[in-house]
Amino acid sequence: MSEKVLELTKIVKRFPGLTANDNVDFDLKKGEVHALLGENGAGKSTLMNIVYGIYKADSGELKINGQKVDISSPRKAIEYGIGMIQQHFSLVPSFDVTQNVALGLKDLGIIPELSRVKKQIIEISKRYKISVDPDAKIWQISAGEQQRVEIIKLLYVKSQIMILDEPTAILTPQEADGLFETIREMKKNGASVIFISHKLKEVLAISDRVTVLRHGKVIGAVKTSETNENELAKMMVGREVVLKIEKKSSKISEDVLKVKDLHVMSDKGLEAVKGLNFEVRGGEILGIAGVEGNGQRELAEALYGMRTYSGSVTVNGAQMRSGKVMDRIKNNVAYIPQDRKADALCGGLPIYQNLFIKAFSSPSMTFNPYFFVPERLRSPSLRLIKDYSISASSADLEVKFLSGGTMQKVVLAREIGNSSPKLIIAVHPTRGLDVGAEEFVYNALLDQKVKGAAILLIAGDLYEIFNLSDRVAVLYEGQIIGYSQPDESHLEEIGLMMAGVKK
Repeated sequence: MSEKVLELTKIVKRFPGLTANDNVDFDLKKGEVHALLGENGAGKSTLMNIVYGIYKADSGELKINGQKVDISSPRKAIEYGIGMIQQHFSLVPSFDVTQNVALGLKDLGIIPELSRVKKQIIEISKRYKISVDPDAKIWQISAGEQQRVEIIKLLYVKSQIMILDEPTAILTPQEADGLFETIREMKKNGASVIFISHKLKEVLAISDRVTVLRHGKVIGAVKTSETNENELAKMMVGREVVLKIEKKSSKISEDVLKVKDLHVMSDKGLEAVKGLNFEVRGGEILGIAGVEGNGQRELAEALYGMRTYSGSVTVNGAQMRSGKVMDRIKNNVAYIPQDRKADALCGGLPIYQNLFIKAFSSPSMTFNPYFFVPERLRSPSLRLIKDYSISASSADLEVKFLSGGTMQKVVLAREIGNSSPKLIIAVHPTRGLDVGAEEFVYNALLDQKVKGAAILLIAGDLYEIFNLSDRVAVLYEGQIIGYSQPDESHLEEIGLMMAGVKK
């Protein structure tokens, strides 16, 4: 494994007010998985976008198989055998798997012979042990299956250098394990993989080497076998990081959230939540575990009034109306949604407006001057930016230019920094975040628990649920199939319930 298939030397990339890559050196050997690790905003994705031809480096050198090359576009990168799977998939939902693989292929002619493409998809699936239905519509399959389609697209065009950008960010633990098996099969067949991540356990499980970036610079490159979680975390953040948060004790009060006989429909018109009954008390975190697609999204949206339902939802004794978000805001319910970009933030608005975007519905006033005079929000926003360590050059910076971790801090600052929420609905609150941002989110939620808030935590990462929860409920096909203690000794029990085995 000594032959270098990719070499980057002294790569520099600047954006206005930011040096994303500062004289970065990186190389990839044939048949290896090289992890690129770093905090949100460390420059990982920028570096790989240069390799894939999306960005052009300001200076530096790039070599493929020892030959200096100029990659001016993704099409040029594909010609050099480089493939990349972005965090957000580039698939057409209304097309089936075969049609998506065929898109953009030059050798198929004006009228593509889809039967030939389908046959090759089946052959690739068998060779690399990738389970996927070539006739399934993209909108019908899970995130993990969609990712397999993206991998098949790369294997179809015989990519030998594969860049996987945060490939497990939207996968369940089971889907992540399946991805790792596919990566190992690709290695066996001679492919080289760059694995961009900030999840330390996954990096240690799948990679051969690790390069750590911090603030656009290479902090170090190590063999995976010669390092551990604590060392990598310190390299990433520049300080000791508490990987296992100590739960804070709190005074348990009466029920804040009561859910009775809750029924919710999915976007496909099917019943996603089937007669749920549960309570969350003040000063308690109830963790909802389950394989994604078992009603978690519909449950969270219904509880916050973003989706209609039948049944009863009460907060502090007040009956919530179906489909009425304003009821929740006026009753001090905070919501941290799964997709911060789509559901929590307005990318084109500055930070200070995003921080106070709910101010117009403040329960203390019917006419809020801040909403009509947004300039008055700059001063109070500076306090929140400081308190929540929001990394930004100015409160006027548009949110779309922030890293994922910084975006999440803006959401937290708005939802819990501007008020004292009685109930917090947190859905995958650390998805896509690095260990430093993860630690911050955990402590912010635990602080609210100590203050007496009831917290409903919906997460796909069982270790996150164990870290934070006081109780664990397992959701399967829209029903709570059982409860368990939030402890790793109960991992097998919870795993069986996630598969549908009742406790």
